Amino acid sequence: MKKFTVETGIAAPMDRANVDTDMIIPKQFLKSIKRTGFGPNLFDELRYTDEGVPGKDCSSRPLNKEFPLNFARYQGATVLLARENFGCGSSREHAPWALDDYGFRAVIAPSYADIFYNNCFKNGLLPIVLSDEIVDQLFTEMYAQEGYQLTVDLEQQQVRTPSGEAFGFEVEGFRKHCLLNGLDDIGVTLQDAEAIKAFETKWQQQSPWLFAKS
Repeated sequence: MKKFTVETGIAAPMDRANVDTDMIIPKQFLKSIKRTGFGPNLFDELRYTDEGVPGKDCSSRPLNKEFPLNFARYQGATVLLARENFGCGSSREHAPWALDDYGFRAVIAPSYADIFYNNCFKNGLLPIVLSDEIVDQLFTEMYAQEGYQLTVDLEQQQVRTPSGEAFGFEVEGFRKHCLLNGLDDIGVTLQDAEAIKAFETKWQQQSPWLFAKS
């Protein structure tokens, strides 16, 4: 999993409430358990004007010219501004996979669905909760300034605007540790690899009949 320390990047809008996981990555594209390859189909029904076909190259598909992620000013965005209850609906882990594969490193919203929120941390995506008032301010500033960038500092737990204004956010200590060090659940377990190996060796010595070949 990629480490998250400080990210400075263009902010892009998803300016609607209750964006569910089927809107983030529609169900017909859930054909793989790999974490890559979902970016081209992120927000598929909003980004394109045709119906997406799983496995089809998206480079020649007609774009919805009214969808912000297709605007030139938001290309290369790494911070997504969203509204309340982002990631609601089904619990598919493919939703943070798709956001990460597209290039987003952080999402800022007033609230999230619980399972989506948890899945983000497990996949290197930082979901930040800020108040409605602050999110409104960020949307206003972003729309007013092309190339608007935000700095997300996980160590300091701050979101900083181009003017230098800083907004603090909360993050649970263990989740912060994992993101800062690029540790998913497997990575956390492997930190104790030597202890696990020693336990297995001792167990085999104490109970050899459990490991006897038939």
